[in-house]
Amino acid sequence: MKASRILLFILILLLLPFAFKGKGQDFGQSQSLFSDIKAHKVGDVLTVLIYEQNQASNQVQTKTEKSNDASTKGGPGVGPLLRFIPAFSMDAESEVNFNGKGQNLRNGSLRARMSVTVVGVKDNGDLIIEGSRVLGISHDRETISLSGVVRTKDVSPDNTVNSYQIADAEIKYTGKGNVDTGTRPGWFARLVSWFF
Repeated sequence: MKASRILLFILILLLLPFAFKGKGQDFGQSQSLFSDIKAHKVGDVLTVLIYEQNQASNQVQTKTEKSNDASTKGGPGVGPLLRFIPAFSMDAESEVNFNGKGQNLRNGSLRARMSVTVVGVKDNGDLIIEGSRVLGISHDRETISLSGVVRTKDVSPDNTVNSYQIADAEIKYTGKGNVDTGTRPGWFARLVSWFF
C-alpha cells in the first residue's frame, strides 16, 4: 500500500510541470528544469551582443595619353611669275595627358550590449525581435535601434545572441545634442557648398 502511494506521488510530481504549461503556445515544448529559460515566445526578452566591424575600400586609376604632330614646309616660288611667293614653314604639335586617381575607404565599428523583445514567432519557430536603447549624457541623446530575425538554436543557454547571427538585421546608431550639432556645418556653409 505504501509503495503504491509513493509511486502515485512521484507520478504527480513528474506531471506537475506539464499541468502548469497547459495554456498557450508553451504546451508541448520541452524545457529543462535545470537550465536557464531562453526566449521562445512573444514578449520574451533576449540580450543581443553587438559587435559590428565593417571595412570597405575602392581604388580607381585611369590614365590616357594622346599626342599629334604635323609639319608642313614649302620653298619659294619658281619662275619669274611665282618669285613673289616666299618660303614658308609650319609646325604643329599637340599633346593631351590625363591621369585620374580615386580612392574611397570606409571604416565602421560598433560594440554594445542591449536587450530586445520578441515581437513575433514565425511558423518555423524563428523569433522576430525589435528593441532600442537610449542613453542621455549632458543633453546629448544617443539611440541604438535593432530589429531582425533570430533562430532559436542560435540563442545561447544564457539567453544571449551575437549580432552576426541575426538575419535581416537592421542596426541604427543615431545621436542628437551638442556634439551632433557641433559636427555639422552651419547653414551658410551648406548653402555655399550647394552652389559651388
